[in-house]
Amino acid sequence: MDISVIVPVYNEVESLPELSTWIERVMDEHKFSYEVLFIDDGSRDGSWKIIEELSKKNFRFKGIKFQRNYGKSAALNEGFKAALGDVVITMDADLQDSPDEIPALYDMIMKEEYDLVSGWKKKRHDPINKTLPSKLFNGVTSLMTGIKLNDFNCGLKAYSNEVVKSVEVYGEMHRYIPVMAKWAGFSNIGEKVVQHYPRKFGVTKFGMERYIKGFLDLLSISFMGRYGRRPMHFFGFWGTLVFLAGFIIALYLTYAKFFLAAYKMTDRPLFYFGLLAMVIGVQLFLAGFQGELTSRSAYDKNKYLISKTIGIQNNKEEKD
Repeated sequence: MDISVIVPVYNEVESLPELSTWIERVMDEHKFSYEVLFIDDGSRDGSWKIIEELSKKNFRFKGIKFQRNYGKSAALNEGFKAALGDVVITMDADLQDSPDEIPALYDMIMKEEYDLVSGWKKKRHDPINKTLPSKLFNGVTSLMTGIKLNDFNCGLKAYSNEVVKSVEVYGEMHRYIPVMAKWAGFSNIGEKVVQHYPRKFGVTKFGMERYIKGFLDLLSISFMGRYGRRPMHFFGFWGTLVFLAGFIIALYLTYAKFFLAAYKMTDRPLFYFGLLAMVIGVQLFLAGFQGELTSRSAYDKNKYLISKTIGIQNNKEEKD
């Protein structure tokens, strides 16, 4: 199969018919073999009924319905697991991403041999309270990760199948898939300017809290990328350093008590700083041990309740 298109869906009942027709037209014009995976993330507006109708008209339209709303990362993770295409393309369901970009994205993966291509909405049709924080967020993310992308948040991306089978997307980490791909060894990451359309139906799911969570996720994934498999290297290093600082203070105060002046060690504020440093050092060291135990007995954090599927049960047979 040439292409798998993954579309997370959350209350997009009005846009789905037009989006599916648009995707179908582009695929037929370029004679791609394809599948479209609609991942219904707990919609309550009848989106799943539309997906069922689409699948009856075209067997290439498939669906996964979550029991409740888990978020975009969960939807992408399930889509990645089910995808069969040589190239996997993700896009939003709100008609702001253009399916006309699919052929060029496909060529960049298959002909130019990129591992991942991220869309760049250079000209955006969004309010300023959304575009300015986005620019700040993208600038900080690019600086911290070393990945030169202008738009980490763009939902329109293309991946080789090897990439999507090598990353786990959870929490709110979907915006950092390029970072996870880089940590997994896929360094050939490109960018393409893509058309961005104004929202035609429904309301945006954007909120300022997304950027606060985004920066916290950036710190989390930066730490996990460097120390996820060896937490003792981080906590043990700083724990040892802080403990030694406290121990040196204790040695100095002991020497001063017996050889420099006759006073109680507990009368000096420095004593409490030294004691605090040794306690914190021990706690950091123990945190490192706990982290090592956890990392060596990690549980599956990507288990989601799926109430219904369409076409997905045949994927294993199609692979065979």
